[in-house]
Amino acid sequence: EVKLVESGGGSVQSGGSLRLSCTFSRYPYSMGWFRQAPGKEREGVASISLGVGSTYYADSVKGRFTISQDNAKNTLYLQMNSLKPEDTAVYYCAASWSLASLSTHMYPYWGQGTQVTVSS
Repeated sequence: EVKLVESGGGSVQSGGSLRLSCTFSRYPYSMGWFRQAPGKEREGVASISLGVGSTYYADSVKGRFTISQDNAKNTLYLQMNSLKPEDTAVYYCAASWSLASLSTHMYPYWGQGTQVTVSS
């Protein structure tokens, strides 16, 4: 089992930045950030293979969001820049023993989520 705890959410104006953090209890093969807006399905935002460092991004966040890891701190990050109102959602980190993916079905371990609100 991998236990995950997110932090760093909050409220910001359009164009602003936030950095989300996710601490993990064990070192998985891959991790991802996902988000779920009210009335919408959970969607993949970014993922990373921890050993290789390969990263993947949803088209909607490419060039604005960066996923990274600090293995010494057992922490995953999501740096979010140029935030837009449509980025408003609950953000979740997830862990998997499989290859990095933006599909929710590939991740058996999930954090509790952290709210990100972007106002116009």
